[in-house]
Amino acid sequence: MPSFLSAVLLAASFMLGLPAGAAEARSPLRDVPEIADGIFTIVVANEIRRKCDDIDGRLFRGIKQIHRLKARANALGYSDGEIRTLLDSKVEKARMIERGKSYMAGVGLDYDKPGDLCRLGRMEIKNNSAIGALLRAK
Repeated sequence: MPSFLSAVLLAASFMLGLPAGAAEARSPLRDVPEIADGIFTIVVANEIRRKCDDIDGRLFRGIKQIHRLKARANALGYSDGEIRTLLDSKVEKARMIERGKSYMAGVGLDYDKPGDLCRLGRMEIKNNSAIGALLRAK
């Protein structure tokens, strides 16, 4: 016989139109690869845009990507509050910056070396990568 909590979660899933089990414990949003990778792309592009005078951001593309990520997270059962908490988290932003530093090291660049972040931006634009798609050279 299912526990009372399981029955309540199953009923809530049914009433909200969620697949059975969706109301049960799920991974933190930061651990969902498609969401975390999308946020990483935005954070790196924004960091480049802010720190490189010769690179600008493609604002509407960035906003569009944020909306796509939000819609996907909602479709996976995460609330707007959970999404906002993740996006506003200083801890998560710092985690993304550390991930960016590792990414840069992997392509032979150093986040703390003057000019390397801008070199990364130009490289990403040239390669038309996910990060580069959110940037443009001035």
